[in-house]
Amino acid sequence: MPTASVEVRHLTKRFGSVTAVDDLSFTVEAGRVTGFLGPNGAGKTTTLRMLLGLITPTSGQALVNGVSYPSLIEPVRAVGAVLESSGFHPGRSARSHLRIIATATGVETSRVDEVLDLVGLTKDAQRRVGGYSMGMRQRLELARALLGEPAVLVLDEPANGLDPQGIAWLRSLLRYLASAGMLVFISSHLLAEAAQTVDEVVILNHGRLAAQGRLSELLAEAGATIRLRSTEPERLVASLSARGIGARREGADQVVAESTTPERVGAVVAEDRIVILEMTSSGESLEDLFFSMTAGGALPARELAQT
Repeated sequence: MPTASVEVRHLTKRFGSVTAVDDLSFTVEAGRVTGFLGPNGAGKTTTLRMLLGLITPTSGQALVNGVSYPSLIEPVRAVGAVLESSGFHPGRSARSHLRIIATATGVETSRVDEVLDLVGLTKDAQRRVGGYSMGMRQRLELARALLGEPAVLVLDEPANGLDPQGIAWLRSLLRYLASAGMLVFISSHLLAEAAQTVDEVVILNHGRLAAQGRLSELLAEAGATIRLRSTEPERLVASLSARGIGARREGADQVVAESTTPERVGAVVAEDRIVILEMTSSGESLEDLFFSMTAGGALPARELAQT
């Protein structure tokens, strides 16, 4: 898979007197899952629509692989996207829909069964889409986006309509695609799920960039605290300190590591083969980080949970 990129340069979009996106700049790299986060009205969907050539920027650029979407030679092979329902005909089967799209875009029809299998719809491929649940339709949308084997995958709220099992499946699929070299860029309100899925975040507020970076690093800077119990507390403190993680011993078997993440601590423990009896995290979470970055513009927590 060729190296892919998404780059937004001083992007601005105004609708009359309303500025939806305001001088926004960021880059997204291949080989990882990047979360695009922000409260309702932050400008996420507008940004994605400009990236995909659906609306024209007032100023600035939104580029895929170094060019604007309309300049891509074979868009279906460069970018797969799901921003909203495609309105599949209820009387046609999933396989029939995908075969029509494949033929229209020059994709080999043999790819249809591959993507149906990838999204778990093989057994239901001959069923009429009108009988599909919302979650099954979401899987079909994802199959459509993957038809051209694109290097870039852009998804707006991909977990909508999925049950907990479906969300876990989606998480595994996105991480698999990223590990294969794909650029996966997802917009989401499900902060707890995003925290388990994404490697990096781009946080928007009022159309401007509030934060960008690796999730683990942003959380570490925000001050998360990890508490551990170990049979080798002194060696654990030494190992963590040697990796630049501030750590101290508390009590007979307890160690406290400051301004870090469970992932960083876990990597040290695994590498040095230190026995851990218990590990807990407190302090900043992705939700805490989100609210601190979007103060005054975020939805109440109860509304986010229902979105």
